[in-house]
Amino acid sequence: MSYSNKSTLKNFGFKRKSGILMPISALPCPYGIGSLGKGAYDFVDFLHKTGTKCWQVLPLNPTSYGDSPYQSPASVASNPYFIDLDMLAGDGLLTKSELKQSRDTSPRIDYGRLFNERYSTLRRAYGRFAKKGLNKSENYKRFIRKNKSWLSDYALFMALKEHYGYKEWTLWGEEHKDVNQARAHRNDFSSVCGFFEWLQYEFYTQWRALSDYAHSKGILIIGDMPIYVAHDSMDVWQSPSQFLLDGDYNPTVVAGCPPDGFSPDGQLWGNPIYNWPLMESDGFSWWINRVRAASGLYDIIRIDHFRGFAGYYSIPYGHTTAREGKWNTAPGINLFRKIKEALPSVKIIAEDLGFITDDVRELLCDTGFPGMKMLQFAFYDDESEYLPRTYKSENCVAYPASHDSDCIRSFCESLEGEALLRFNRECIKRKGQSRTYDLISLAMESVANLTVVPIQDYLELKNEDGRMNTPSVAEGNWTYRINPRYRTEKLKNKISSLTKSTGRSTERK
Repeated sequence: MSYSNKSTLKNFGFKRKSGILMPISALPCPYGIGSLGKGAYDFVDFLHKTGTKCWQVLPLNPTSYGDSPYQSPASVASNPYFIDLDMLAGDGLLTKSELKQSRDTSPRIDYGRLFNERYSTLRRAYGRFAKKGLNKSENYKRFIRKNKSWLSDYALFMALKEHYGYKEWTLWGEEHKDVNQARAHRNDFSSVCGFFEWLQYEFYTQWRALSDYAHSKGILIIGDMPIYVAHDSMDVWQSPSQFLLDGDYNPTVVAGCPPDGFSPDGQLWGNPIYNWPLMESDGFSWWINRVRAASGLYDIIRIDHFRGFAGYYSIPYGHTTAREGKWNTAPGINLFRKIKEALPSVKIIAEDLGFITDDVRELLCDTGFPGMKMLQFAFYDDESEYLPRTYKSENCVAYPASHDSDCIRSFCESLEGEALLRFNRECIKRKGQSRTYDLISLAMESVANLTVVPIQDYLELKNEDGRMNTPSVAEGNWTYRINPRYRTEKLKNKISSLTKSTGRSTERK
């Protein structure tokens, strides 16, 4: 059994559309970080007016040390920082003075301040929520029941993190390190658990309203799913047998990438590796539950590091570089068959970038998932598979840039030698248009059914102002905030003209 690699994107409810990559964290908001409030609704209106049909938001997971949504304390929970404070005030849960104290219009996100201040603000809101008896409402109780499989343990995990001063869970007391023993002590932390359950309820309530508004405007939401989870996470604490751990719950091997021309030591991510044989023996139920949870938030799921499902690179735990790792076989199509059987309507984009081998190409073909075409990789080979003229199928997603890449303006300015010559040959210089928009136009004009452009590149920002993340660099990432005055008529008209001229703003199915 295999899945034909026909134009799966046609089944996403559209043909030939475009999207904008805008993380929730970067949205305009007067409280230090983007939220699900007015700035998000304004952005939906902006998408609608520009003829853009998809909004890619990156992972919505809570962040931990390093502030990356790809290293989260819970793969199925959502980020409390995104709860809109004005909406809480509108519900009578926060006061005007508390809103004033939370104001922060700094040009960059200060995660340290958020960690130190936001939770105390949200606790005051939760106290009023409980005082009003809203935690007894049927809506609230229904949410708790529906999500009990993960929510109860997530709330307990976070309560214990607080109790132990945010130490890694492997350093907790024995009565809490083992999830079954910890559950027996849940009553000791019931009030704190209630707070963390409410955070997820409040996020979900606001997110559902925003999603419904986007859908009313004909806009689909693309959300990212990291392939791996953090070791210091509810996921590993709750289900340690699903990962390759030793008797002290430490990983025996960790994930990463081998050395290459860009990284002589490779990349040492440090995530624990899945116990794939065990997962396969129970029909991949852990993965099915994770994908089901994601499909409840997003219309389309972009799975990060798709090549890791064909073969993954593992490094012995404790090594300081990725030099001593090795390649291993992953479950491949068997996993996605089970996911398709359990969730036949799920819509997936495969992030198939990196070290791509024949087994990865075969897996992509068998699943039928659209892969990614990253144009910044296209100009280092005359027949690169990332050059739009080489695309063999419309069943792909073209990205002139991503959250992990240079901003296009900086990329263009950095090109030299053969790459620059190839770029000038392949990317037509258009009169009155910048090289940033020339590259965006090349992606938009491609046969790819979907093209996604980061908002920073529509704004023509450089790296120092707009780059979201620099892989393998630990500091300074994920702090970008958009200028609240970005929604100019000039920008709307430029994007709208481009979506129309490339046939990506039509309503035909």
